[in-house]
Amino acid sequence: MSPSSLDELIEALRCLPGVGPKSAQRMAYHLLQRDQRGAERLSKALAHALAVLRHCARCNTFCEGEICDRCASPRRDSHLLCVVEMPVDLAMLEQTHAYNGLYFVLMGRLSPLDGIGPRELGLEKLVARATDGTVKEVILATNFTNEGEVTAHTIGELLRARGVKVSRIARGLPVGGELEHSDTGTIAQALLERRPAQDASR
Repeated sequence: MSPSSLDELIEALRCLPGVGPKSAQRMAYHLLQRDQRGAERLSKALAHALAVLRHCARCNTFCEGEICDRCASPRRDSHLLCVVEMPVDLAMLEQTHAYNGLYFVLMGRLSPLDGIGPRELGLEKLVARATDGTVKEVILATNFTNEGEVTAHTIGELLRARGVKVSRIARGLPVGGELEHSDTGTIAQALLERRPAQDASR
């Protein structure tokens, strides 16, 4: 029978996406037996991140201050606002060097089956940001999954009703694909070939 502290560690590692019982067990044994220094570093880094990181008041990504460096930069085009699902998607877009506007990170996507609706996703914060009088165009860069498409459609409807210009990144990305797993050239092309978001009322 395993020690309770070991079971607790294995169970804790299972919170990571894509990590099942066997993977969590392998990770736990590796950290305890092969890389205790790495385990200590991981523990300290995680504790520090939890203590100091917060959501940027403007774009909602993680940062250590009230506003992240990107939002505070005078070199960014404040008239453009790109909406992405997660910080990793923002990072992928930045690597293309094809976009110099600002961002809004949803920290998820609409998924009614999982109980995530507009309120849970905090879309009212996005609407307030997009209608602040500075933003001229909102670029929807959610993933081309079913949930991502529903999210883009819902946001597009909300913003168009308030007179905001809305566009959607082009389908240079494969249907069902995610930004995180796409190459930067494909993402750059999708950004450059963005088109107006479809209005379902027409």
